[in-house]
Amino acid sequence: MLFKLSYQNMKKSIKDYTIYFLTLVLGVAIFYMFNSLDSQQAMLQVSQSQREIIKLMISMLGMVSVFVAIVLGLLIVYANNFLINRRKKEFGIYMTLGMGRRQISKIILMETIFVGIISLVIGLVIGVFASQFMSILVAKMFEADMSEFQFVFSKEACIKTGIYFAVMYVFVMFFNTITVSRYKLINLLNANKKNEAVKIKNPVISVLIFVLSATILGFAYWKVTGDINAISEMKKLLPPILMGVGGTIGIFWSLSGFVLQIVQKRKKIYLKDTNMFVLRQINNKINTMVASVSVICLMLFMTITILSSSLALRNTMQTELIEMTPVDLNLYKTANLPESGPNLFGKIVHYTKEQQEDSRIPIKETLKNNGFDMKKLKDIIEITIYTDQNVTLKTFFGDQIEEIQKQYAMLTYNTPESIVKISDYNKIAKLYGIPQYELKDNEYMVLCDFSSMEQVRNKVLQDGNNPLIIAGKEYQSKYNECKEGFIMMSTSHTNAGIILVPDNCAFVEENKEQQLFVANYQANTEEEKQEIEALFSSSDSGFVQNLANNGLDIDGFTKISLIEASLGIATIVTFIAIYLGIIFLIASSAILALKQLTDSSDNKQRYSILRKIGCDEKMINKSLFRQIGIFFGMPLILAIIHSIFGVQFAINVMSGLASKKDLLPSIIATIVVMGVIYGAYFMATYFGCKHVIREEE
Repeated sequence: MLFKLSYQNMKKSIKDYTIYFLTLVLGVAIFYMFNSLDSQQAMLQVSQSQREIIKLMISMLGMVSVFVAIVLGLLIVYANNFLINRRKKEFGIYMTLGMGRRQISKIILMETIFVGIISLVIGLVIGVFASQFMSILVAKMFEADMSEFQFVFSKEACIKTGIYFAVMYVFVMFFNTITVSRYKLINLLNANKKNEAVKIKNPVISVLIFVLSATILGFAYWKVTGDINAISEMKKLLPPILMGVGGTIGIFWSLSGFVLQIVQKRKKIYLKDTNMFVLRQINNKINTMVASVSVICLMLFMTITILSSSLALRNTMQTELIEMTPVDLNLYKTANLPESGPNLFGKIVHYTKEQQEDSRIPIKETLKNNGFDMKKLKDIIEITIYTDQNVTLKTFFGDQIEEIQKQYAMLTYNTPESIVKISDYNKIAKLYGIPQYELKDNEYMVLCDFSSMEQVRNKVLQDGNNPLIIAGKEYQSKYNECKEGFIMMSTSHTNAGIILVPDNCAFVEENKEQQLFVANYQANTEEEKQEIEALFSSSDSGFVQNLANNGLDIDGFTKISLIEASLGIATIVTFIAIYLGIIFLIASSAILALKQLTDSSDNKQRYSILRKIGCDEKMINKSLFRQIGIFFGMPLILAIIHSIFGVQFAINVMSGLASKKDLLPSIIATIVVMGVIYGAYFMATYFGCKHVIREEE
């Protein structure tokens, strides 16, 4: 009997609460897709370093999945709460017929198991097929060979998904049992007649709270975008975050206190069609859902910001990779090593006689001495990078140092500047295919393409009078701004500053800081390039072993390694962002949809009254559409406003990695994702509510 009753109730729930099942199915499918990458990557033809990056990504996605499971679990509990509250009268009738709370709990338990099994099976089927497209996406991001592509089912991901969702449903069943045990018969039978308590707010106080909340939000926006010191330390981020949360709650709390009164004074608007009914319904919803709507707004804000900024990061890194990796090889080593000295961490290091001697010869000679075949390289250029202890950021900023230190406290001002002779730079610039420059005997110029640092330096250079004493001689800046350029390859524009000086600058041996070696591989095919690459990257390489045996160390990077690392970082960030963004979006949309469906079911009597006073179905549907549109639109509009500043903050934090010029494509992609998922929930809610209010009483 209980089994049959549970089965019939489940069929009815599928018909009336499609949103709930849709959310469960999507949750299962997405969870499986992102956790099946360990099986998908096995068929990709990628290098060893890329395989390690994919393993790291899978590990990070596994940790993120725990958080995702918690979000989905809370969403399922929230949805069940709405569904059970909707059925209070039904449970009351069961109790009047002699059914006890334990039997009602068993019915709910069976229904939950039915729902869980169906959603899990359907979600896994969708996830298995969708994960095949995920494989193609991963292959495209890593530029992998898909010649051995085949259909893959991940047993591990399936088991993991089943376990996670089983744990979620155990908590749901526990929650349902506790909820039913607290029911009283009189409350169950009168549930449909009991309205949510709505407190009338003072419109004057509401307006004051609205203005105060808007002011707080405005100040928070300025702190994260206009005040650069706000992002210099993580502890300074907490106040703007708290202000954003508090301001959001204040906005929604105050709206229901004065908007209705304002519209009521505009009789032509308020009394037109069913506007009176729509506005009062929305006012009551916002009034009773301030916390929920605020959380939804913040989740939508995180979705928009995470997706936009992460996609912009990937677009920028892909665009700049080609520009910033013009050759195959960069090697560099410290020149003129002393007997001992501090390393990067301040620890005193003692250098051997062999290391000191090697630091005084060109890198080309070091390669030859350690058994490297120089015929494998071409377009070889080697230059010296100089420093002068009297030329630091502090001396560069001159009279403006105090003002700049207040604004940019995070910079290290006593670090010597890197200095390169103009002819040496032009040799590299010609090979790189970037602009070359000329200088007079008394001129210098600054190369800088790291955007935030470029802005700081330009504040000093724009005055046109910033002399520097270099190697005992005074030089004037040729330009009143930094020029773009670089000497070492990178994954993006990260050159924080290089000073170019004339060739006759009188450097001494002690001024030599580093030697830079630039070359291309003598290879025509990708396989030949990989063979030469292995000579530098593999620990089994005879050349690398010779360096280790002689206690020598040459730092550097190759075009191949930079591209693989960049693709890996961008892919990891993008995948995690998509994962979290979609989950937040589904959770936000589902909560709004379930609330609207439940309210529509509770308000069937009100729609019946509209019909009785002469409203036709077209007018009722129009009012329903506007009501749902406003309900879905309010948190989205404020989330978009938050995101305008949130994305700017994210781009500032990732300065040099993500560019504002790449925001437009990422914003368009975010709009598409938001439009598909949020729009789908909106339309599903609208059609679901239409079905609910048409039911016979």
